[in-house]
Amino acid sequence: MLNRRDFAKTITCALAFAGMRPTLAFPFDTSPAEELYAKSFVLDCNGPGSVGQIPRTDQPEAIKAIRESGITVVKSTLGGATSTFEQAVADIAAADQFIENWPDVVTQVRTAADMDRARRDHKFGIIYSFESADMLEGKVQRIELFRRFGVRVMQLTYNHRSPFGVGCLDGETPGLTDLGRQAIAKMNELGVALDLSHSNTATTREGIALSKKPPIFSHTGCRAIFMHPRNKEDQDMKALADKGGVMGVYMLPFLTASPKQPLLEDYLRHMEHALKICGEDHVGIGSDIPLETVTTAEIGEMRKEMAERKAAGVGAPGEDRVPYIPDLNTPRKMEIIAGALLKRGYSSAAAEKVLGSNFRRVFTDIWSA
Repeated sequence: MLNRRDFAKTITCALAFAGMRPTLAFPFDTSPAEELYAKSFVLDCNGPGSVGQIPRTDQPEAIKAIRESGITVVKSTLGGATSTFEQAVADIAAADQFIENWPDVVTQVRTAADMDRARRDHKFGIIYSFESADMLEGKVQRIELFRRFGVRVMQLTYNHRSPFGVGCLDGETPGLTDLGRQAIAKMNELGVALDLSHSNTATTREGIALSKKPPIFSHTGCRAIFMHPRNKEDQDMKALADKGGVMGVYMLPFLTASPKQPLLEDYLRHMEHALKICGEDHVGIGSDIPLETVTTAEIGEMRKEMAERKAAGVGAPGEDRVPYIPDLNTPRKMEIIAGALLKRGYSSAAAEKVLGSNFRRVFTDIWSA
């Protein structure tokens, strides 16, 4: 779990120049996408600021990564995978304090208007979210409490069973519990986005069917391309889209079988399959990998974190490879993806939707409770 001291220290350093977009040269051909990227609303639905992904030093490289990214808004995970109520509150307090200290640089996103304001004012917008339900401690009423604290996206499970449903590592069934059904009703009522990324198949399927608001997969992949418990079935991807939801495609090792390190081509297989099944109005990006360029030294640190996750029982199969994509190893990885889609014949409108306007639309729908 990212503790509040790390959050405050590392985001403060890294986001100091958020919103600035210098012209930079990369060893990738991004020219077809440069104009599109400059005018697009860019939203990473599991991006910089998530657990383990905030640049952790005050070195110039960390600041440079944020300056180069061109990202407008990120969904940021607070509380980690196994947080207590008190730890989650402490993380939120640290995030609030950082925003208070740097009002000209960063802003919290609670509404659609906040997303637009972040772009207009060239600030780095942060959506507070939970990937775990541990901090709820089985109490549905805490959903309202945390919403008042600014949390706008929540999951019912992480990788394992919770009082609300079953995680993806605990088998395909069973699904929602009675508390889980109550939680979805409360989230719908309050305008909190239901994220089913880590849920197993039954919980995913039942959650989509039960939700009256569009649900989301903030970060996942396609089982039709690679069978993995963190990836989703075509049937459920289509059901999500039919409900108006959006699926973010991640950049994790779960795109391919071990020991292959995923590359851009592997990522695009999942992205194009998602576009085929869901349609261009229902696909986005939830990278779930570091924003900054990953160095050899950082790979060693990542391997240590992977070992800690395995020891804690929260790691998934395939976490034997570092979470990054070598030919997307730049802060402007989303621009490269947009350029690749354009080269493959997708329209500028479709690429712009994938970059962020789809998630902007669905959050607008969900939060208007």
